[in-house]
Amino acid sequence: MEEKELDALRETLLYRQKQGYDVIDVAERIKLEEYAAAYRAYLNAARTEREAVTEAIKQAEALGFVPYERGMVLEPGTKVYKSVRGKALMLAVMGRETLEHGANIAAAHVDSPRLDLKPIPLYEKDEICLFKTHYYGGIKKYQWVAIPLEIHGVVTKKDGETVEVVIGKDPDDPKFTITDLLPHLAKDQMAKHGSDIIPGEYLNVLAGSIPYAGEGRKRVMLAVMSLLNDRYGITEEDFLSAELEVVPSFEACDIGVDRSFIGGYGQDDRVCAYAELKAIFDTEMPERTAVCVLADKEEIGSMGVSGMQSRAFETFMEDLCEQQDVRLRDCFANSFCISADVCNAYDPTFWEVSEYPNRNGARANYGVGICKFTGSRGKSGSNDASAEVVGKLRRIFADNNVVWQASELGKVDQGGGGTVAQYMANRNIDTIDAGTPVLSMHAPFETVAKFDCYQTYKAVWAFYKDR
Repeated sequence: MEEKELDALRETLLYRQKQGYDVIDVAERIKLEEYAAAYRAYLNAARTEREAVTEAIKQAEALGFVPYERGMVLEPGTKVYKSVRGKALMLAVMGRETLEHGANIAAAHVDSPRLDLKPIPLYEKDEICLFKTHYYGGIKKYQWVAIPLEIHGVVTKKDGETVEVVIGKDPDDPKFTITDLLPHLAKDQMAKHGSDIIPGEYLNVLAGSIPYAGEGRKRVMLAVMSLLNDRYGITEEDFLSAELEVVPSFEACDIGVDRSFIGGYGQDDRVCAYAELKAIFDTEMPERTAVCVLADKEEIGSMGVSGMQSRAFETFMEDLCEQQDVRLRDCFANSFCISADVCNAYDPTFWEVSEYPNRNGARANYGVGICKFTGSRGKSGSNDASAEVVGKLRRIFADNNVVWQASELGKVDQGGGGTVAQYMANRNIDTIDAGTPVLSMHAPFETVAKFDCYQTYKAVWAFYKDR
């Protein structure tokens, strides 16, 4: 057989991935950069799950979405949204077909690893005032020291008034930090296991050091509390009914000489959340109803009223179904869901955690990552999508020129992780994971490739308009 024939046979029979920039033209690169700029702006506006929901509603209302109310008329093309206590969000564009035929659902999450202030956080020791914290989600604790931090959240006072607190975001605001031990005295610290270098109880945020005028105890703590009272009208007791989150003070920015990456905090999973938002904003009159879910609490197991395990999603979908005299179980049985959560990107510095050769791990600039199963060890805690589900997604992506790749979370037995996919599948909804590959996942500063961000948007948009 001649070499040309062999090449043709290889092209036909063997699977070969192509680098993303080798398969797109100049016009699409321009669209990619425009998308990246809008995404960076969203990332900067959404440092917490509450802010992510607020910003999403602001953008949605500007494009004609209205709050869902029971009994309202839902004609094809109607755009509605439902906030879940300000911490999760569901949006829908009603399709031409009734919900008896199912819906196309994309579910991402808008919470990210962070530090939460404890219910009684403020204390003074040796004339230094600090906030006690409790970390949220899976973090490397040592990454959170000696970096600039902000505090975002709400405080509900005894009279029921809720006050929004943001300190550190405005250029004129002070910032916060957690101190670390100098290397000159860190002999014992450096001998510890990585998870013990900074114990959780050492993640104490520096709050102040100037004492209140006069005599007596806790003068620095009193001075700090006095400043907070002047600005927000709160007392120390009000911390008991507060949700105050400590987040990195990093603006999202381009990374690399060629500006091919985006760096910033909270890209797991707001990179997919924004892709869903932009996709549903660009969906005008789908055949099947398009549903965008921005869930909370994924990083701690999707628990609580705003998590994906709650009944909030069923309630919203059941309300839509009732307007069309459709049974919810029939809608779910005929629905399809993309669990839009990030996957890990292959890192050549830490190549050893990936299989060799790396054929099943996602890489930067190779498109949206499709993860048939997540979980750990023997796929424990995984949705494990069927061949038919994967095949349907392949067909959608092929029809719409979406660049995609297969993704697994490193070597077998190397580690593991989960998404909301299993909870959607538990509702009898065909579900598969698809998301943007991320470098430095769960770090205070994560990195994604612009190309992959844009392909994630294209993937969800193609899915929404598919029948």
